[in-house]
Amino acid sequence: MIRFILPVILLAGIIKGQEPNELLVVNHVDLQKYIGLWYEIAKIPNFFQKGCYKNTSAEYSLRSDGKISVVNTCTESDGSKKTAEGVAKVVDKNTNAKLEVSFVKILGINLFWGDYWIIGLGDNYEYALVGSPDRKYGWILSRTPKLSPEKLEQINNILKLKGYDPTKFEFTIQD
Repeated sequence: MIRFILPVILLAGIIKGQEPNELLVVNHVDLQKYIGLWYEIAKIPNFFQKGCYKNTSAEYSLRSDGKISVVNTCTESDGSKKTAEGVAKVVDKNTNAKLEVSFVKILGINLFWGDYWIIGLGDNYEYALVGSPDRKYGWILSRTPKLSPEKLEQINNILKLKGYDPTKFEFTIQD
């Protein structure tokens, strides 16, 4: 009986270790190339962007402490601008592809960190795919307000490979 149970336990450990649903990030992110202005092409709808109607963008800049300043901006349906300022920190120094971001600061302390994983990246940093390990959140970002149909098809293929359903993404109006 032990001869049977031990191999089953070992096999179960190997299978569990593979984590078939694990979200894989890109091999490396050059933060100097990543900083700057990004336009939101599409997103999985979420509560914290409720009210954003169009022209959503994110601007990243490196801080002297090694963290990244984040300024998200959008236009609401009444035409008013909405801005959220936050900070991101790299949590995987080997790849720089796993970050956490916080937009809540109390008494100088950032609270409520959320996963920001870079799961796809154009060769020239012309687009980025960002997600969370549970695949509840996702963004398609671009250096330009629009992407070609061919580039969007390529991105959809990457999203599928990463375990995302591209039909859950809602396109952002950019004008």
